[in-house]
Amino acid sequence: MDYGICNLSIVPLRAEASDVSEMVTQVLYGEHFKILETRKKWSRIRLAFDNYEGWIDNKQFFKISEEDYASFEKNELSLSSDLVDFVTSSENQLFSICLGSNISSSKFLNHFFEGKFISGVLPKEHLIETALLYLNTPYLWGGKTPFGIDCSGFTQMVYKLNGYKLLRDASQQASQGEALSFIEESEPGDLAFFDNDEGKITHVGIIMNDNYIIHAHGKVRIDRLDHSGIFNYEMRNHTHKLRVIKRII
Repeated sequence: MDYGICNLSIVPLRAEASDVSEMVTQVLYGEHFKILETRKKWSRIRLAFDNYEGWIDNKQFFKISEEDYASFEKNELSLSSDLVDFVTSSENQLFSICLGSNISSSKFLNHFFEGKFISGVLPKEHLIETALLYLNTPYLWGGKTPFGIDCSGFTQMVYKLNGYKLLRDASQQASQGEALSFIEESEPGDLAFFDNDEGKITHVGIIMNDNYIIHAHGKVRIDRLDHSGIFNYEMRNHTHKLRVIKRII
């Protein structure tokens, strides 16, 4: 088994070994992973944080040893807390990084980081403050950054920045936590899940105070939440049908 770490800012993870294949998620600076299969130009990997699998360009990561991988697994995450920041190489080259990058790996990569970071588990009430950092971020299928994010990437990153683990996709996240019977039982930071006409969960958002929800739909936005689902005032209709509310914390 081989192992790797992302030494660039934002790297696409694709469904197939091709530059034109669907981007299923992104690998951020400092994220480490197992290499499951290697081809001439591509490798299939499994991310350590959420076990998500996909194909990464061999030119866009750095190989590490099994001992290094085990060490990263033991270390507490230290995540960059500014929307955009930089690390500097030993040759004084700048590398841009974004919110949620794992800068605890920077020393291993011979990079120097002098910005702000967060680590450890934060109180649940901090989730909404973090979520608001992504407000107006454009929707991007597979995205995990303030430059483009999808609904479950948004919830995963907000929770990750506060020290909690969520799986990657909305349908996977819906398997976590405790189901609540009514909206009235919910509190800020709980997750609301929504399904399509076939009953498949396809969307997720973070509940706020006073029956509001913040979620990624076109952009990260705030809408009303009721027993039917999400009501969009601009469109004057419900855009998502409520399936279940989950308490993760």
